[in-house]
Amino acid sequence: MNAFIKLRRQRLAMATRPFQARGGSIIRCEFCGLSIQHCACHLKPTAKSDAAFCLVMYDTEPMKPSNTGRLIADVFPDNTYAFLWSRTTPDPALLSLLNDPAYSPVVVFPDSYVKPEDQRVVLSDVAVLPTKPLYVLLDGTWSEARKMFRKSPYLDRFPVISVKPETLSEYRLRVASNENQLCTAEVAGCLLQQQGDTEAATVLQNWFSVFRERYLLTKSHHVIDR
Repeated sequence: MNAFIKLRRQRLAMATRPFQARGGSIIRCEFCGLSIQHCACHLKPTAKSDAAFCLVMYDTEPMKPSNTGRLIADVFPDNTYAFLWSRTTPDPALLSLLNDPAYSPVVVFPDSYVKPEDQRVVLSDVAVLPTKPLYVLLDGTWSEARKMFRKSPYLDRFPVISVKPETLSEYRLRVASNENQLCTAEVAGCLLQQQGDTEAATVLQNWFSVFRERYLLTKSHHVIDR
């Protein structure tokens, strides 16, 4: 069981009422998040990566069937961690991970949001990090991600890195506020490509494509491209 599934179960146990999401009446596979009819668990790949990922997820994000952070945990189950976000009481396991000397945490966010007075390092290449990069991904809507970036003092000491994709997002599972906005899995793929880990990036992108196609089948009558 990967980190995302564990966190999702944790969040569901905390819920005081059923979570109502678009398409909530669909019976879904717990492990791939797709409808039972289009379950893709038998296609799920795994890969090795030269980086690790830390998903810091906003409130109900783990319960949303359209969330793609789960795809990162699918492909890199040994290198992916997931936590619920809190401004004032972060998970002690998250703080322990951020202090693990085996990793060099770096917050993934547009560098345009780093103000000069922040005195924060902005990286263009993770090769300068002393140990394995731990990409901290703020997983939520764009407004939620901005809030997490501004109001997570325990992340302020870490450098920031941003992605500059050459292609527009293919996500389209939720309405984005900007056509250039990427989903979480696409951001992770871009990071892997930027550090030259092209094989891992390709595996993740392929799994994202399978997930996206089968997810959209619940809204249309398209035939699966095998």
